[in-house]
Amino acid sequence: MSLPLNLSIALSSLATHKVRAILAMLGVFLGALAFTGVQHVSKIMVRKAVIETEKLGPNFFVVLAGQVRFRRNGSVGVRNDMANFRLGDARAIIDGVPSVLSGTPYAYGSFLIKGGGNALTAQVFGTWPTWPEVRSIKPMLGRYFTSEELESRAMVCTMGVTIAERLFGGAEAALGRTVLIYRAPYKVIGIMEPKGRDLVGDNQDEFMFMPLTTYMRRASNQDFLNGVSLRLAKGADIGLVEEAARDILRTRHRIKPGQPDDFGLLAARDTIKLQREALDLMSTLGLITSVVSFGVGGMGILSIMILVVRARRVEIGIRRAVGGKRSDIIRQFLFESGLMAGVGGLCGVIATVMLVFGLHKGLDLPLIIDPSSLLLTLIGSCLIGLAAGAYPAWQAAHIEILDVLKSDG
Repeated sequence: MSLPLNLSIALSSLATHKVRAILAMLGVFLGALAFTGVQHVSKIMVRKAVIETEKLGPNFFVVLAGQVRFRRNGSVGVRNDMANFRLGDARAIIDGVPSVLSGTPYAYGSFLIKGGGNALTAQVFGTWPTWPEVRSIKPMLGRYFTSEELESRAMVCTMGVTIAERLFGGAEAALGRTVLIYRAPYKVIGIMEPKGRDLVGDNQDEFMFMPLTTYMRRASNQDFLNGVSLRLAKGADIGLVEEAARDILRTRHRIKPGQPDDFGLLAARDTIKLQREALDLMSTLGLITSVVSFGVGGMGILSIMILVVRARRVEIGIRRAVGGKRSDIIRQFLFESGLMAGVGGLCGVIATVMLVFGLHKGLDLPLIIDPSSLLLTLIGSCLIGLAAGAYPAWQAAHIEILDVLKSDG
């Protein structure tokens, strides 16, 4: 039999049992969507983590004044209630840890900022002038503050582009203006380039920066830091860096053997590893869901094909009586079951592609489409249909002609 004729007979048969056919295809559709969808979302999120980490610069490393908590979703949380991280600790780390090219201590807090007739609450960072080099970020307008301004506790600041837009309506309008923090005026000398989120998930475009001395003595009146950021040499041994930083701080903080650290160490590679581990779990759950859905879809196809065989006993008997071969009958029913599963799998693949484009357009996530995964899912769906239709096809091919004619008579 020709392919067009097989297709015509298959569509006619499925139309007769359209509700059952749709329900059977739904299981395969959900299985295909779960399998390819979770795979693609996992790859997209890992790629996003890599992109965000690359923004921090080569071999970025940070020592935090507080314990690091790794959440199940792969994000990072920091316990910031420690107040024993001093400037001397930061200097000791910058000078004593191997492979450090540059570093900057930092402190930060949340402040109400007023400017341009508007007000907002944002994170204000006090840093050294080396912050742009360490964090691979530079002003897109104006400049960062200098060492002289750090020494003199100058009342100057730079700000993220989002703050500039919210306070003054744009980056150009903010440059050279004055903002108030606790009624103290700070001159805006630079607008930082867009950077996105950092290792702990904070939006760097909503940060404001000022000299560390100005922050600690004029803005917050504190003598402790929140951490120190380091830029390491290319190819630096992160294990040795972590070991050296840990030894320095445990000695300076007089932490006894067996006692936990009162600080946290975080490398850029750690966030990618955590993202992968969290997404591996999601992929496993997606795989389990897809297997269950494929199984349900296969059982649905099996049941509907058994019903189809029973309903078409007379047709099968007549075809056999006029010379139809058993192989033709088997091929026909396998074609129908494979077509049903293939349509369900194709719809799942199309839904996955639409999901990926939706995430790309709606959430500005990386666009990743894996043709091999989609093709494999489509082929797998057809194979499930063939497997589910094998027994009904065998039943149809072994229907006795005389039994059909007697029962019909």
